[in-house]
Amino acid sequence: MEKYKIAIFSGEIPPATFVNRLIIGLAERKVQLLLVGHLKKRVSYPFDNIKIVGYSGRISKLWLFLKYSFLLLLYKSKDKRKLDLWIDKNAKNKILAKIRFYPILYFQPDIFHLQWVKSIADWVWVKEFNIKLVVSLRGSHINYTPICQPEFATIYKQYFPFVDGFHGVSANIIKEASKYNANSEKSKVVYSGLNLEKFTFTTNKIDSKPLQIISVGRSHWVKGYRYALDAMRILKDSNVKFTYTIIGVEEEEELLFQRAQLDLQDEVVFEKTLPFQEVLERIKAANVLVLPSLEEGIANVVLEAMALGTLVVSTNCGGMSEVIQHQENGFLVPTRNPQEMAEAIVAIDKMIPEHYQNSARNARKKIEENHTEIKMIDDMLTLYTNVCESK
Repeated sequence: MEKYKIAIFSGEIPPATFVNRLIIGLAERKVQLLLVGHLKKRVSYPFDNIKIVGYSGRISKLWLFLKYSFLLLLYKSKDKRKLDLWIDKNAKNKILAKIRFYPILYFQPDIFHLQWVKSIADWVWVKEFNIKLVVSLRGSHINYTPICQPEFATIYKQYFPFVDGFHGVSANIIKEASKYNANSEKSKVVYSGLNLEKFTFTTNKIDSKPLQIISVGRSHWVKGYRYALDAMRILKDSNVKFTYTIIGVEEEEELLFQRAQLDLQDEVVFEKTLPFQEVLERIKAANVLVLPSLEEGIANVVLEAMALGTLVVSTNCGGMSEVIQHQENGFLVPTRNPQEMAEAIVAIDKMIPEHYQNSARNARKKIEENHTEIKMIDDMLTLYTNVCESK
């Protein structure tokens, strides 16, 4: 794989945790990488084979524009003219397009890996320069965006046939993407992977009272928190002693109102987004992680909880059944069903320590088999190699 160069568009820099794991893993395998995105905070990697091109304020954008305009004029003037024609015809913001596109053209990667498929129309130009296009399929962009915003269904159907390789975070997401002309033969499931050396497994928590329940995620209707709160009211009516903390939704008005209406102010805590390591510590200290989502690919927070030894109650949405086997290494419940969610939490609350520990060990084993960082990088390299070797 050393002979290939890969450019990754991550949207923002620093990239999301799962993208960052991919970048580091590829760099450790000596892959030449270019990371491009909107610079939110400066980041550095201990690798000389990663080049970062981030744009933010006017000065940095002007510098990038001038720098890569000059380099392309000097070394690739014909390609620059060709790209400029495409930009003039297709881009709404032509200057911003040049700031984003010029570094890619100058780097001339073998593969351009687009992490956020909603912007695919902006990046199909790479095909004009013999650059292979790989697209990641993630939950929200496939499961509900083309339904809520039908224009994206049209965009996907138009541009998916140009994609050389699809990375699916679950088998289910690949199946969904096929509805929009994604070629299943060019698709590969690559599960998110964890560096398990950083996830210490522990199960000595079931005897703690009140029951500590946690959810982690942004405030969005698809996360299903309204149903989780209804489940908490059922627990309270059943005299279960618990504390339920949702991290990432501190001042969400709808949830604050629902909590008050359900008289759960003493049991339910809303917290702001926390640093990643602190989130892990909170998950590790909990008895149950609840994923009440209506749609997911495979939620990374569930993988993290399973690696840490915290049992999961998840809705059976998206690809969650690919990682959770009901009552073996966690619990799957129907979406929008507070009663069954509450019953699953009660089942965990009533577990004897040995049963809890056995289920938690089964969950950890599942992660060790399918969701290690090493396996993720191996599988992604296989996808890249297949794409580069295909005609």
